[in-house]
Amino acid sequence: MPVGDQPLVFDGHNDTLEMLYLIDRDQNRSFFLRSDRGHIDLPRAIEGGFGGGLFSVFIPSQPPAKKRPGEDLSETITRYDIPMASSLPFDCAQQTSMKGVASLYRLEETSQGQVSVVRTVAEVLDCFQKRIIAAVLHFEGAEAIDAELDALYVFYKAGLRSLGITWSRINVFAHGVPYKFPHSPDTGPGLTEAGKELVRACNRIGILLDVAHLNEKGFWDIEKLSDAPLVASHSGVHALCPSTRNLTDKQLDAIGASGGIVGVNFHVAFLRADGRLDEDTPIMEIVRHIDYIAHRIGIEHVALGSDFDGATMPQELRDVAGLPKLLHALCENGYDHDALEKLSHRNWIRVLRKTWKE
Repeated sequence: MPVGDQPLVFDGHNDTLEMLYLIDRDQNRSFFLRSDRGHIDLPRAIEGGFGGGLFSVFIPSQPPAKKRPGEDLSETITRYDIPMASSLPFDCAQQTSMKGVASLYRLEETSQGQVSVVRTVAEVLDCFQKRIIAAVLHFEGAEAIDAELDALYVFYKAGLRSLGITWSRINVFAHGVPYKFPHSPDTGPGLTEAGKELVRACNRIGILLDVAHLNEKGFWDIEKLSDAPLVASHSGVHALCPSTRNLTDKQLDAIGASGGIVGVNFHVAFLRADGRLDEDTPIMEIVRHIDYIAHRIGIEHVALGSDFDGATMPQELRDVAGLPKLLHALCENGYDHDALEKLSHRNWIRVLRKTWKE
């Protein structure tokens, strides 16, 4: 596929903001300078045809409960099996989230017009036309939101347009999944009463609800309650890789029936049939998950959800500059230009249009 024909990518998940607001991350790495560390910076994003996506504000557990990019994997390659992370104190969660939100706006301010925080589909499309990175403010876990939901409305006014109810831990709204392999995503109880009200409130004001990291009972509670499309921003297929973080066939069917979408996660341990944390994983493993979802529920319901800067990428892909390799592999596997446009951004745009109120 010639480079000029490559559609721009709207990506369902990245953790790039962490390098800006978490002091124990990659402080010496600039978003505006090309680096060989991590996965996204502006030069590599331009090279890879990255048009934007959901920029996650994540609150780490102590000690860190997931491997970060750049960690040494040479000693042993193991399955990704990590116990449930501890719950977080509300004050700490809210303070860290405020830093994350501020870091996104500082990034926009210092980008000289190359990054824009978007709140509407019209703004996303305008950014795509002008080749500006469209950044959607996303919370990966609702720990910064109080049970009365006062903070939800404040953060919405501050630009929050996408919310994962949980990361892989328990909060006042729901239970996330621990990282287990092989294991069902049915790992605990469903939504609390506060969680059910959170779903209703997000529907009312137009915040996308993300079921990635949520356990199966919580997923089915949302399926019953929500009048918006079901979205898994960065997940995979449980039938291909039986991790708790992946979706069962019944969950995939429900997402399709709702008009929703699955952003396929590039993390190697959620792709491989053996669940191993092995960078020597071919790009075709990503294609395999995309194929499965497209054949089961339709090409309109699958997209990309990389988890850049938050997971271990296949070495063949490496980082955001490698996106053309993935699109080329899809093209070689029979996806025409129309299908690639759906996978790369049009499916996300459709779901955002159905979910957001502006």
